[in-house]
Amino acid sequence: MSDTAWQQAQLSPSRGGLGFRSLSHHSSAAFISLCSSGFGLQSSHHLSQAIETFNSLVSPADAVSVESLLTSSVSQKYLSGKLDDRVFNILLNSSSVADKARLLSVSSPHAASWLSVVPSENLGLHLDPPVFQVAIKWWLGLDTSEGSQCALCPGSTLDHLGHHAVTCKYGGDVVSRHNRIRDILVETCRRAHIGVKVEVGNNLSRDHSKTRPADILLPNWFLGRTAALDATEARKHQANDPKCSELGWVCVPMVVETYGAWGKEATAIISSVASRLATSTCRPKSTILHEIYGRLNLNLVCANATAILSRIAPPP
Repeated sequence: MSDTAWQQAQLSPSRGGLGFRSLSHHSSAAFISLCSSGFGLQSSHHLSQAIETFNSLVSPADAVSVESLLTSSVSQKYLSGKLDDRVFNILLNSSSVADKARLLSVSSPHAASWLSVVPSENLGLHLDPPVFQVAIKWWLGLDTSEGSQCALCPGSTLDHLGHHAVTCKYGGDVVSRHNRIRDILVETCRRAHIGVKVEVGNNLSRDHSKTRPADILLPNWFLGRTAALDATEARKHQANDPKCSELGWVCVPMVVETYGAWGKEATAIISSVASRLATSTCRPKSTILHEIYGRLNLNLVCANATAILSRIAPPP
């Protein structure tokens, strides 16, 4: 494993890491937090050393002092977050354009929710060991290509970040991934007692267009208007808005990046569904949201890792 990948792995999941925190790197934050919580030692030599060490590891704007600790306590989570922020920014500033995009995506809200999903084979919430190994390498920006040509479209070279593998049109992986995400959204809506229809829209317009702007149709979703959800890319507004407008629907692209960063329109829909599910089940909305994103992104990661694995040429 490269040094940069190991540094990323030591970050918290909310910053795109795996949570393998270094004891030596975070010991000063733990000691400062303990002292600020009323355990004395505010003027001790050890506290001064801890503050000096901590301040050397964070940006100047995040530095602490004995005086600031005397006025208010500070949690280790907060201090460790500042340490992670500094490492993350160093990684970001030293990365290529592709790696910067990857780091920003894996550190986006809910992207790393798949890492905390409780494995369950019966519920389809698990990764086989080979798939899990590829998923971790892909998440950390390690080489997933193994120097191979794409096994499904000879002549195409696999890139080390797996971009070709997860976008390759051969083998049906793109369609399979789309359908997995769509089916989870449909099931979640039905659990929240929301009436849904699947794959709707072809032959309904005056021009009898074969396009289907609704992977998922939510009748009477907002102010009496029907929402047409399309698990796809942002430019679907341009393609689907005219037909949706003709049918009296609202086009809502359910955009999700390869690494699990969801678009604003998608997060708004998921939040509304989670609210209804929380009401019907009498459970906290935050718990419901974590479960929804965990399941969605675990299946997304599984589909991407499977696509990468299926394109690596077997050894001769």
